[in-house]
Amino acid sequence: MFQTRLHTLAAAGAFFVCWSAGAATIDVAGVPLEERVTVAGSPLVLNGAGVRYKAIFKVYAAALYAPGKTPTPEAVIGGPGPRRLHIVMLREIDANELGKLFTRGMQDNATRDEFAKSIPGTIKMGEMFAARKRLLAGDGFTIDYLPGTGTVISVNGKQEIEPVKEPEFFSALMHIWLGRQPADSQLKDALLGKAAAGRPET
Repeated sequence: MFQTRLHTLAAAGAFFVCWSAGAATIDVAGVPLEERVTVAGSPLVLNGAGVRYKAIFKVYAAALYAPGKTPTPEAVIGGPGPRRLHIVMLREIDANELGKLFTRGMQDNATRDEFAKSIPGTIKMGEMFAARKRLLAGDGFTIDYLPGTGTVISVNGKQEIEPVKEPEFFSALMHIWLGRQPADSQLKDALLGKAAAGRPET
């Protein structure tokens, strides 16, 4: 039997959490997201989830998973064990443009030396987005960090590029959402599990 409870988060506005026989999912802007996942044999919990807005438009839903709940970017990025960021598009978007925005976000949140060390992975990621042309509403991509392997990016469940071994790449990538100049400050709070008032109507 399902029970529903209402949650308010910064970027998503409202969450519905459905519990069933020990398993749980949340609904973020119509996207069902699991509260627990397993990555490389390690159980991860949902650290937080929300919606990326561009002006008043919903662009994508995002969910961050870690071995345990943590409210700080440093612990999420530098902690032990695998981590995952899962993104589901809420509207059609030019994939090449999204790749460029990600690269800009990495540059905005990294020193020159840090970004330089992430360039090989950034090039691979840019080529991946350029090859796809467009991402449609409902398309999803996942960024997994696997200790000893590196960063693995999958689109719609299929691994798209070889693992990027440099840890600086994963750090720079996560700082797009969790850095000092995040893509969306309310989404940053949501991914870190910090409750806040919903986004006002404009």
